[in-house]
Parts: sequence; structure tokens; C-alpha cells
Amino acid sequence: MKNKIDSSEAILKELITKIERQNWDISSHQELFAGLKKVLSELTEARDLDFREIGDHLYDGIYITDGNGKTLYVNAAYTRITGIHPEEVVGKYVDELLTAGVYLNAVTPEVIKHKKQVNSMGESLRNGTKMLITGSPVLDAEGNVKKVVIIDREITDLLQMKSDLEASQKQIKAVEKDKIKSALEVEHLRKLHLNKNMIGSSLETRQVIKSIQQVAGLDVTVLITGETGAGKEVVANEIYMNSARKNDPFIKVNCAAIPANLLEAELFGYARGAFTGATSSGKTGLFELADKGTIMLDEIGDMPMELQSKLLRVIQHKEITRIGGSKPVKLDVRILSATNCDLKDLVKQGRFREDLYYRLNVFPIHIPPLRSRDQDIETLARHFLEIYNSKYAKNTAIEPLGFEMMRQYSWPGNIRELQNIIERLVIVSEQDGTISNEQIGNLLNIHPSYMSELVVEEMGLKEIVSNIEKKTIEKALALCGSTRKAAKVLKVDQSTIVKKAKKLGINLRDENAHQ
Repeated sequence: MKNKIDSSEAILKELITKIERQNWDISSHQELFAGLKKVLSELTEARDLDFREIGDHLYDGIYITDGNGKTLYVNAAYTRITGIHPEEVVGKYVDELLTAGVYLNAVTPEVIKHKKQVNSMGESLRNGTKMLITGSPVLDAEGNVKKVVIIDREITDLLQMKSDLEASQKQIKAVEKDKIKSALEVEHLRKLHLNKNMIGSSLETRQVIKSIQQVAGLDVTVLITGETGAGKEVVANEIYMNSARKNDPFIKVNCAAIPANLLEAELFGYARGAFTGATSSGKTGLFELADKGTIMLDEIGDMPMELQSKLLRVIQHKEITRIGGSKPVKLDVRILSATNCDLKDLVKQGRFREDLYYRLNVFPIHIPPLRSRDQDIETLARHFLEIYNSKYAKNTAIEPLGFEMMRQYSWPGNIRELQNIIERLVIVSEQDGTISNEQIGNLLNIHPSYMSELVVEEMGLKEIVSNIEKKTIEKALALCGSTRKAAKVLKVDQSTIVKKAKKLGINLRDENAHQ
């Protein structure tokens, strides 16, 4: 078409130039001469407004056929969208191309048949692009179809946007669900009175309570240390419930319970398609879920070295980057961490970053083991007894000497073990029964054969306990031969054996006292 216009324009220009140069008398043919100039002007305008050039600047694909379905023209966008080049379709009929499997769901035959606009969804077999196809007829004076103009609008991106939007909505719902869960957890903590002081009256427990009161209202990181079962999570609950963030999320993560290869994804989340098997919507990490609230990293000493640097960045810059993501996510999270390990020792071994240790250890709280605060044992035992009596609808009691027997036990599992023992005792007891010393002794593996020799009526409770302690330590020393080995058997410190021996009048040989 463009070549024909150029050729006609050239002929007219040449004719007009000849007339003007030869000074023909055009007065009688003025109208004809003006008409020639007008046609030239229109041809020039048509050339300047070449629809092919304009069509190649359109974003949507254009596909034009004649009234019989013969392809006349496709624009550059059509090739971009479908991957089909002009030479593959121009001059060919749509029916032939459908049969050849060049494309699917062509609307041209329907437009020619019904002489009206037809809409359809299509897909290029070349590259899989999905399109919204709109075909419109161009009619002549008699109402016959002389041209069919097809517009292909790519909707692959639109569908992806829709998928992303749906994924975002699901993510928002998941976050809302976690917030609701956190709110319920807060309410549950309130019901358990975890916002009140810890249970215990020993000097050690009072010191822990004082530390909690000092730091709860300050937005700083806290490192809670202590043996397994000593009550680290209870201390974390106390700090959270007495902080300004008590109405916001409280997320707890056990770093030792999650496999190392999954821990990073759990903590920091991942972007869409970050790795094989990743969900199409990505994943929100636990740090993001804890935003505006508190996160507790339990067993922090078991965190892999490669994640420690990421955690350090969270603490320093208050931001995380999802796996496979590039955009940092700003956070406002208070971090509590807990461990039963000696982090200083791990630092020396090269298993824990020194800079991270100092970031976490801004305010340390150490919880002494239960065996070193035996003054709290009866208080805790009575507390758990009340809880499980209520839970199992019983009214059991513990004999007075039973509490003294508990004090002689080393409690390697600490408060968690004591809680477990009391629950078991309540379960096996009668409705209104009394938990006997024998039951407690059997569970704690304490079998003092000399109990029958004691005449309770003639002794006070302290004297009975002293006799039990003395006989137990004497028997252990006789069997083991040294205070060190006896302490190991009795599950106490060697210094405890030495102090109690002196207090109870047990004669220690020099080699026993120092071994």
C-alpha cells in the first residue's frame, strides 16, 4: 500500500511540474489543475499517516483480514505477543492457519458469519501467551464484510497480577489469623496470671523477679540462661506481660526443634519462587509476624552460624530480607533469647558469633537450678498440686515428710520435672486421698530402708530430715569412696556434700574431702 501511494504521488508531482514549466494555458482548466493539486495533497497526507507505521506503535496486537478471511496485515505488537511473524500468516487464510495449528480460538470466521463484534479468550501455541481477542467487521455500503480487524490484548501479566493479588490477600488473612491467635494467647496468659510474680520465696527467685521488674518496661534485648526446665519461658512470659508490647504478638521459636535447613525460611520467610518447592505466594517469616510485638528465640545456642549473621542484622538495622528477595522489610520487634548453653564457651569454640553474643546479652537474667533454691520446692509443689487437683477434679494432699523428701532430690529436670511428678501423683491418687511418702520415694528413686527405724513421735521434722540426710550421705561415701563420686551419685555439687557432712558431723577422711 505504501509503495502504491509513493508511486501515485510521484506521477502526480511530475505531471504538475510539467504543466507549470511549459506555461500551458490552464485558465480554462483551472478547476482540473486545482483538483490535481488536491489529490497530491491527500496522497502526501495518506503517506504521512501510513496506518502500518502507526500500527507498529500500538501496544495491542492488530490482525487484519479481508472479507474472505485472508490475512492482510499484522503489526509488530502481534508478533511480540504471539511469537508469530508476518511472513507466517500474511497472504494465508485463517481457516488454513487454524488447521495448521498456528493458533487457537480464531474469531475471524465468526465475525464474517455473524457480521458483528466477537470476543474470545485465546492462547498462542508458540509461546503460551494468553490473550483477550476482539474481532470487529468493517462493512461496505451493501452491508457485506470487506475487512475484519482483530485486536489481541495480552492478559498473561493481568492474570499474574490477579494471582499475586489473591496470594497477597491470603497472606493478609494468614497474618490476621496469627494476630488473632496471638491475642488469644495473651488472654490465655492473663488467665494463668502470668503477669503476677513468679512463684517462690527464695533469695534466688526474688533476685530473678527483681531483674524482671527492672527490664520488662525497657525495650532492650534480654538473654535468659538456665538449665532445661528451670523456667526460662516463664521468665520470658513475665517480661512480655509486663511490657508495653503486651497487647501485640508474642512469637516463640525453638531454634533446636526446627531443622537447620528450614529455620532460615521460618524466621525470615521467602519470596515467590525463591527455591524449588517454594509456594507461589511466598511465605511470611516469624519475624514479620512478630512485628510491633516480641519474639522469643529459645535454645539460641543451637542456631546455625550462617543464620547468626542474619540475626545480627535484624538486631542492628531492624530489618530482614526474605530468602530470594531483594527488598528489605523494616521491623519493630523486641527480641528475647534463652539458652541452657554457656554462650561464652561457644564463642571460644568458634560456634557462636562474639558480636551477636554481646548484642543479645544487653540484659542477662540467670535462673538458678531448682536444687540450689530448695526453699521454693514446697511452694511450687503446692502450686502444682492445686492446679492438677482442679484439672482432675480431685482433693489430694501430700504428707508433710513428702515435701522434705522432695528437698533431698536433685531435680535434674528442674521445675518441669517437679510439675510432671506432681501431676503423676495426683493422677494415681484416690479422689480424696493422701499422697504417701512411699509414692514420692518410688517416683524419685529414694528408698531409705532406715525409715522404719525412725520414731516420728520422738523426733521433730528437722531431726528426721537430718537423720535421713546423714544416713544417705554416709552410705554414698561408703559405697563411692570420695565426695566427688558421692556427689555425682546423689546428683549434687561436691561442695554441697562437704558442707552437709560438716553440718551433720560426718567425719571425712582427708582424701575423701579433696577428691
